[in-house]
Order: sequence, then structure tokens, then C-alpha cells
Amino acid sequence: MTVQKVTTGLAALACAACCALPLLIAAGVLTGAGAALAENLLLATSGVLVAAASGMWWLHRRRTARKTAAGAGGCAGGTCGC
Repeated sequence: MTVQKVTTGLAALACAACCALPLLIAAGVLTGAGAALAENLLLATSGVLVAAASGMWWLHRRRTARKTAAGAGGCAGGTCGC
């Protein structure tokens, strides 16, 4: 399973929890303290997901730049008619 799939799954789970939070409060499942804790957990989860997405973006750009510099594409090695 790739990192992107895991992050996508976590994002979907956080979204579902965020959407379900008002329903749980209205149903009486969560009280004031439980709702405050759930809100803090959702904020922390979203922060982690943003950091993970930023890290994956950075790694992707770094790998692409390395491949280009190593001659995996473009006119490296004099193989084009420039």
C-alpha cells in the first residue's frame, strides 16, 4: 500500500469524523468535554495530514529533480539535436 493511499484514507476518515461530530453531539453521545476533546483530536489529525502531504510533495519534487539531473530526461548526454 502506498503512502498516498494511506494518507488519502486518513483524510477521508478525518472528514467523516468531522461531519459526524455535530450529529454525535445532537444525539447526546458526546457531551461538552467529549466534543472538546474530539475537536482537538480532529485539529491535530488535520495538522498531521497537512504535514504528511507537504512531505510527500517535497519528496516527489526532490526525486524528480534528481532524475532530471542524472540524465533520465531532457537533452542530457547530448542525445538531442539542440
